[in-house]
Amino acid sequence: MSGYRDLLRAPGVARIIAAQLAARLPSGMLALAVLLHVEHIHHSYGAAGTVLAATSIGQAVAGPVTSRWMGRWGMRRVLVATTLVTAAAIAALALVPAPLPVTILFGLIAGLASPPVQSAVRTIYPKMVNASRLTALYSLDASLQEIIWIAGPVLITFVSTQVSTVVGLLMIVAVTLAGGLWFILSPELGRVRIPRSRRSFGRVLRTPTVILTTVLGFLLIGATSAAEAGVVASFGEGALESGFILAVFAVGSFVGGLAFGNIPMSPWSMARRFTIVAAGIALTLVSLNAWWLGGSLALAGLGIAPVLAMSFAITSASVKFSETAEAYGWINTGQLIGAALGSAVAGFMIDGVGARGAMLTSFAFVLVGLIVAAVFVKGFPDLRHRDASPIPDTEPVQTHP
Repeated sequence: MSGYRDLLRAPGVARIIAAQLAARLPSGMLALAVLLHVEHIHHSYGAAGTVLAATSIGQAVAGPVTSRWMGRWGMRRVLVATTLVTAAAIAALALVPAPLPVTILFGLIAGLASPPVQSAVRTIYPKMVNASRLTALYSLDASLQEIIWIAGPVLITFVSTQVSTVVGLLMIVAVTLAGGLWFILSPELGRVRIPRSRRSFGRVLRTPTVILTTVLGFLLIGATSAAEAGVVASFGEGALESGFILAVFAVGSFVGGLAFGNIPMSPWSMARRFTIVAAGIALTLVSLNAWWLGGSLALAGLGIAPVLAMSFAITSASVKFSETAEAYGWINTGQLIGAALGSAVAGFMIDGVGARGAMLTSFAFVLVGLIVAAVFVKGFPDLRHRDASPIPDTEPVQTHP
């Protein structure tokens, strides 16, 4: 922990971490808020699911695009524009009585305009700390983001159910604007300029590490989403057991990220970290007892943040600095698609065979992830004897005889 304390004492690190967590907090609230609000207005979970799907599709499509725009127009310009548009779209969802197709459009716009905060901050990190401390910073980031997924749903559920769904959505608008402003005004955004990429859009996916981390992010988040659905199905949506178990799942990830943060990463580290997740998910198949599930998912959680931290580090080490933002955008898109597909498949399995079907779905996702990490181990860089700094961008220099 002393290493993390020293890391947070580095100039600007604690500030930029806090600012980006505040800017990203709405991502832990929006899905649930939209679901509750649209169901309340249109009296249909099908309608609510359709709007939520449109929002998720918008986020998945926008991720790599808006991330790449930061290299063309600058981080602050892109973040200001996307923050204002997504806030306006969410406000429209809350305040404008509209037929379902228009509501779907509002959700799609909110998703398409999602500010690329994750891509921005992970592109900034290599310019803030000594290269030898970069992997620890990625691990700290991956651990602390669990705060978003613990605090966000609890806060929005309380406000939306105890006050109103309109107030819940307007609270998200306020947090989006306040957190976004804090992050946008961070001095580091003015000091770091992302060079404009010279390669065409999507070419970064030809880098083996980027495609591997995108696929593995899809499989990991698909597994966690299916497991979360299985927990809710086991005890009911409002049960105390569900909240407790999901909180333990997140705490396990938080602890795992910090514990693994300073361990050097070899090409086999990804498979080892997936093994921890797979072992925990496999144990959930033994029993759906609350205490057993809590212990099993706490074990699984120990591997989640370490997998994400390694994904960020090896991506950074494998691409040029001008391509890091787009690369992280693709990784985020993979995770969003994984979350949607994992939840959808788990839902069908719950309807067919019960909560255990969701856990089987989760185990299938994570097992495929483990196999991919092991089979394609040569696609991961060895960071045991090098840092995770991006490859410098170089340009031809004109010389005169």
